Amino acid sequence: MALSELWPPVILTLTLSAVTTLCLLALGTPLAWWLARTDWKGREMIGGIVALPLVLPPTVIGFYLLIALGPSGPGGAIAGLWGARTLAFSFIGLLIGSILYSLPFMVHPLRSAFEAVPREYQEAAETLGATRWQSFRRVVVPLSRSGYLTGAVLTFAHTVGEFGVVLMIGGNIPGETRVLSIAIYDYVERLEWNSAHILSLGMVVFGFVAITGMLMIDRRAGLPRP
Repeated sequence: MALSELWPPVILTLTLSAVTTLCLLALGTPLAWWLARTDWKGREMIGGIVALPLVLPPTVIGFYLLIALGPSGPGGAIAGLWGARTLAFSFIGLLIGSILYSLPFMVHPLRSAFEAVPREYQEAAETLGATRWQSFRRVVVPLSRSGYLTGAVLTFAHTVGEFGVVLMIGGNIPGETRVLSIAIYDYVERLEWNSAHILSLGMVVFGFVAITGMLMIDRRAGLPRP
């Protein structure tokens, strides 16, 4: 197996992980902020829904996503806008699945970081004339930097290692949905041990670097990991 044939799954996986992380930074920030600051009694129910991917088997999530993104679900109706039949077995489907499956890995560190910022700091900034958005951007975000770093590292690493969800909604289409974890599984099935070794070793090195970086961030900030 030529090394050039191993690059497409690597590039696709890194692209998917990067886009998922950026999307969850945008989506997870307001959700985590609301969970950290709201006084609504049902907030822990919402927090429990966000945490469901931590306990549900990936195949369960993948199954329901396959139905939702398929021709008979909402995803099929959306895909019909540009002449497609389904959002499943496409990069967009992989992205949607990755966002939902990795949501708690972004929201939980951000929520912990936001809860660690005293409300008095933001109130003091607003007393000095800052708007609520300005106080959040200039006071809360800098003090929550470690939460953002931890969430980004966890989300990126978790997306790189996904298997069950991406297999259910993406399949194994070379160049489109064949991510690293699927490629390794495929090489093992075909007894192409050298290719499986190369990709697996790369994943081990990446995992070690990601975990080490996360532990260093947590140790400096003293934030609990999810």
